[in-house]
Amino acid sequence: MDLKQIHYFIIVSEQGSFSSAVDILGVSQPSLSRQVQLLEAELKQHLLMRTGRGVVPTEAGLRFLEHAKAIHKLATNARHDMQSFRLVEQGKVRLGMPPRIARRLTPHLVQKFRTMFPHGSITIAEGLSTEMREWLIKDRVDLALLYEPPPSALMICESIFREELVLAYTPACRPTPPSTVKVTELDHYPLVLPSAPNTIRALVDSTCTDLNVRLNIVAEVDVVQTIVETTSYGNMFTIIPRSAISDVPGQAELAYSAITDPPIKNNLTLALPANRSHSTLVGATADIIRGLDIAHYLA
Repeated sequence: MDLKQIHYFIIVSEQGSFSSAVDILGVSQPSLSRQVQLLEAELKQHLLMRTGRGVVPTEAGLRFLEHAKAIHKLATNARHDMQSFRLVEQGKVRLGMPPRIARRLTPHLVQKFRTMFPHGSITIAEGLSTEMREWLIKDRVDLALLYEPPPSALMICESIFREELVLAYTPACRPTPPSTVKVTELDHYPLVLPSAPNTIRALVDSTCTDLNVRLNIVAEVDVVQTIVETTSYGNMFTIIPRSAISDVPGQAELAYSAITDPPIKNNLTLALPANRSHSTLVGATADIIRGLDIAHYLA
């Protein structure tokens, strides 16, 4: 049994399939399967059971998974503790954020970071929440701001800001929608929305499915700023965060109607890896983010 085998087993169990684990680990599937088989041979137990959708831990696998996580965390903490031991505050921190959030928060975040750590360095990586989640797991960023990440034992997440989604449209749109629109009335409007698995789309789809609402989606566009610009040119509507209605510089702000019964709110979370110890610089950057007046900067 070695640490690589333990790490591989944890990732396969977490992802529920060898193919997904291969993408995260960057190894070939035969190599990954071989390492898991060697682990099973040493433990003299079958740890994984194949299903029609992938793999699941056996009863022995579930029992060993708890030990594996504890061993992996201890080894990871030891490695990072030794790395931190030789580092000082002149280090570097890597932060991932969605583009719209990065554009609003980066100037304020960097200013505060420079005040606290004049000899430190911060790198801002931008991408969709699904990308940032993968980068966090693969150790390409040290912490990230994510929208609605799925639960994972590989991340520690805390909610830091929730914002209502609104029905947005050009002020020239006729007839003008009422100031509030119920979720059950959203099927009246031709919508431009992101394609799945975008977090806004997932929120809207989940809420509408619960109420048996079939949306009239006329176009799928994955970048919020492009959605705003597309909506501003035609008799179309979109569902976006309230703060995004002015996201196209040089163009008039979109009009909007509040969505009710129920309101739909996104959830911006601060995510850190669960299996890596955090340096002083990473912890301080997280504290800076927690202290930002996000509602003000997004207004």
